[in-house]
Amino acid sequence: MRGAPRNNTLIYPHPIDLTMIQSPRGTRDFLPDEMERRRFYEGVLRQTAKRAGFREVQTPIFEEAELFVLKSGPNILNELYAFKDKGGRDLALRPEMTAPAIRSFVNSMSNDPKPVKMFYFGQCFRYERPQSGRYREFFQFGAEIVGAATPQTDAEAVATALEMVKALGLKGYRARIGHIGVLRRRLAEAGVPPDRAPEVLQRLDKRLYDEALSLMEAAGASQEGAESAIGVARVSGGIEALDGIAGEEPGYLRQVLGYLAAMGVDPPEIDLGIVRGLDYYTGMVFEIEAPALGAEKQICGGGSYALSELFGGEPVFSTGFAIGFDRALLALEKEGAPFQGERVDAYVVAVSEDMRARAFEVVGMLRRNGVSADVDLADRKMAKAMKHASAVGSRYAVIVGAEEMASGSVTLRDMSSGEQRLVKVEGLPAAILGH
Repeated sequence: MRGAPRNNTLIYPHPIDLTMIQSPRGTRDFLPDEMERRRFYEGVLRQTAKRAGFREVQTPIFEEAELFVLKSGPNILNELYAFKDKGGRDLALRPEMTAPAIRSFVNSMSNDPKPVKMFYFGQCFRYERPQSGRYREFFQFGAEIVGAATPQTDAEAVATALEMVKALGLKGYRARIGHIGVLRRRLAEAGVPPDRAPEVLQRLDKRLYDEALSLMEAAGASQEGAESAIGVARVSGGIEALDGIAGEEPGYLRQVLGYLAAMGVDPPEIDLGIVRGLDYYTGMVFEIEAPALGAEKQICGGGSYALSELFGGEPVFSTGFAIGFDRALLALEKEGAPFQGERVDAYVVAVSEDMRARAFEVVGMLRRNGVSADVDLADRKMAKAMKHASAVGSRYAVIVGAEEMASGSVTLRDMSSGEQRLVKVEGLPAAILGH
């Protein structure tokens, strides 16, 4: 027996003024011109990744909330769009895509030939205060290499990231590279307990040296040891900056830089103060900045890390990076990078009412032959239809008139020069495409 009808009407305490409904705070509508620009640059990144041997993966837009807690700690819950589904499961919209990619590797690719090279692109969500270049819904492009613990692997990740930034057309970018192992070792030598190290590293990463010094002293570090750690965090410059730094990490970085040089990649600056702010980074770390963005200038970050064992997999070396797509596009805009969107090849106009069906025959034939073509849908008069063709940026107007069609021809007008000529209908695709 069926139950009583369910009332699915949403109930609000006050009447809603529908004219005031806008996109949620921290989100944006992308209109056709902007979408064309975004798809173009997305394609640039995809092709660059494919040339380097990466293959695309796609993961769900929401995951178990625990996935992100395991990766980033319980404080991440304050930034998540988290919810319970109808089965009572704790889920969250993904705030980034590295954890889902490695979860996917553990679930489905752990037996694949190593290294596994994958890339991804998609929307991410964080509940934070929107500002220039920072949104609650944003887009991330990233790549991961899983399963080869060599300096070549790290070099490949850095080289691919730099090639992507270069391919986008950014001019004023800065790349920095370090090794988090140097600072971790210095903190341990200074007497900072492992459980207190993350908060110190976060201050060092933000260049808050006085706060870092206070935290180290409060954790029982000697003043000499604490000052030594801060001294290391300040080390930057060319490869010579590694001279005099003890341990195996400087030698490893020299190998990474050597492989980058072999590939013809301009070397990043040495910066031993890069921490990346997350505990799962274990070795090489790097960042790419776009100074045109001002204070919020980082557009890419990455390094080597350990995550698979947190998600139930075997320990495996991983390295990768993520590009903030929105920030990268904003940097291009601030640099004044030109972008010319694609225009429709032809706009087909009927001279008279009795030619409208013939105009649709022409537009169908053009599309079947690889010509992007539009047709007047609003029953405009000739002059207004031509004005519309110009407004939408069509390269050509195809004018379908009774007299011309009687001889199997149409008039082809170049919208830039205004020149026009008669063209046989069967020769129209070649005339438009320049064949």
